[in-house]
Amino acid sequence: MRIGPFTLRNRMIFPAHLTNFSDGGTITDQHIAYYEARARGGVSMIITEEHTVHPSDRPYEKLIRGWDPAVLPGYRRLTDTVHRYDTRILAQLNHNGAQGSSMYTGRPLWSPGTDPDPLFREVPMAIGEPEIAELVDGYSDVARRCIDGGFDGVEIQCSQASILRAFLAPGTNPRTDRYGGDLQGRARLLLDVVEGVRAAIGPDHVVGVRLSGHDGVDGGINIDDAVRVARMLEESGDVDYLNTSVGVATETLHLIEAPMATPHGYSLFVPDAIRASVELPVVGVGRFTRPDQVRAALSDGVCDLVGAVRAQIADPDFADKTLSFRDDEVRPCIGCNQECIGRVGLGRWIGCTVNPRVGRESESLPEPRIPEPQMPGRRVLVVGGGPAGLQAAATAAHRGHIVTLCEREAVVGGQIRGAATAPYRGELLGIVTSLEAQCVRAGVEIRTGVEADVEVVHELRPDAVIVATGARPARPAWAGASPQVVDVRDVLEGRAEPSGRVLVVDDLGFHEATSVAELLADRGCDVTVCTPGMIVGQDLGLTLDMDGWMRRAHEKGIDRITDVTIAGLTVRDDRLDVSLGHHPTGETRVLTVDGVVVATHQEPVDELWTALSESGIQVSRVGDAVTPRRAHAAIFEGDRAALELGV
Repeated sequence: MRIGPFTLRNRMIFPAHLTNFSDGGTITDQHIAYYEARARGGVSMIITEEHTVHPSDRPYEKLIRGWDPAVLPGYRRLTDTVHRYDTRILAQLNHNGAQGSSMYTGRPLWSPGTDPDPLFREVPMAIGEPEIAELVDGYSDVARRCIDGGFDGVEIQCSQASILRAFLAPGTNPRTDRYGGDLQGRARLLLDVVEGVRAAIGPDHVVGVRLSGHDGVDGGINIDDAVRVARMLEESGDVDYLNTSVGVATETLHLIEAPMATPHGYSLFVPDAIRASVELPVVGVGRFTRPDQVRAALSDGVCDLVGAVRAQIADPDFADKTLSFRDDEVRPCIGCNQECIGRVGLGRWIGCTVNPRVGRESESLPEPRIPEPQMPGRRVLVVGGGPAGLQAAATAAHRGHIVTLCEREAVVGGQIRGAATAPYRGELLGIVTSLEAQCVRAGVEIRTGVEADVEVVHELRPDAVIVATGARPARPAWAGASPQVVDVRDVLEGRAEPSGRVLVVDDLGFHEATSVAELLADRGCDVTVCTPGMIVGQDLGLTLDMDGWMRRAHEKGIDRITDVTIAGLTVRDDRLDVSLGHHPTGETRVLTVDGVVVATHQEPVDELWTALSESGIQVSRVGDAVTPRRAHAAIFEGDRAALELGV
């Protein structure tokens, strides 16, 4: 694919996204290792996260300060590293405008008008022509610095969180001067920036624009506007390709980083419409997680290049595996958003639920043991076939050990298999299927239907044991012995089928309660969810699942009661009177239901670990067997336990 002066070796790119790796506004060793892994994995072009073009812009702590000359040494180290793999690398340039904060800079936010952003809620300053000129110069200066640092070009962000997008959208641009009014006026700043950047870096480097095609808000950019602006950019002669986007990084962030419930390819209507109107190469994005989705988008002609971010976060070799049709080897992104979007939203560096190495690429790992035929690796027994055990077994086998995994159930997967049966949660199963396939390829002996107690362990005579026996539901004291009170796992794993009016108790604030509530509503139950929190499923906001859950709960008639705890339970005529204590006021109400489903804390199944700890066998425990947490902790600990086995 020809992009300006360069020919890309394939049609897959790694688009810009926040990593939070920056330290002091510069490129770090972790940046370099992270992007190197994706370049090594076969992608043709990398677009790094945003480089801010002006000191007035710092919406979060770990932003790369492109305007600071101190970035140059890091630029050169990064670009030199990526170029070793025949991969092109661009820097994305941006100013966040009103979608930011003055907390770090002490300066007013810049914007076309004075309306505060609905998320940041800070009144910005409407910039005049002097600031506009300063802004245009800022883009040009940073573009020139990027080229001096070895980048092959730059991408100008006009989407998601950008002052250029704010000028372009009628709802955020109330101006009556030449930078406002009709679309031509609102696009003037973008066109001025593009012209300045092209003049600064010349014809031998790439200039791209990432353009919003559907903001999803009143007064936002729509697809008709996007097509017209795309034509303006092409007619300028200064742009080499167009990237696409949907959503605004405040009100409709869930459209940008779509969670699992969002269909694959949901945003491809944008590149499809733009590509039909211009000759420039167009990039399509839209939750690509499988190689067949990439191939379909290209063969259907909806885009010229595919931008797959989370797929290449989860599997740095995604591009190479796609190109060589090794689809079954891909470690799939499951769209959970827990360790990528959820982490960076809390100011942490990016990670990945299914890949324990993401965000740690720069860490040195123990050298793998490659045994000689006469010197086999250690005999390792992994007990438990959930995510922790499967990851431990796969890593240990890849490092040369002889691994046996025992799982007491008929299939591996642990709690993930049950969770994946809930509505819109089916992709969770990818955790299990991918890890099981890794184990099989690495030669792990998987024994299902085997409960590995102390006697079995001694019979197998392993050199080391990794205990990954998971956790069991902890029954709340208020539940008593009533069979009408069950755990979410009982429902998801098919041991209980509540009917009639059902109360779901959300003590965890995540998918456990909300998923079961939807499942029961779909089965015809009259469902109410109660929680001690201020909102049901409060952590769904971090993973951008809240919007979808709230909409579906309304459609399915799921009632929600917040700020309450269970004060007591009485069985009456085969029904349950549940007393709900409203903790802010101390008032109590009684809800009469046919059944209660509890999403509450679990307790570790650690009896085997306790027994083996006194036996003299080298033993470690991982995941929920240590203490119950989420899937990422289990996978991370399984990987680390295998790395620490030694030789």
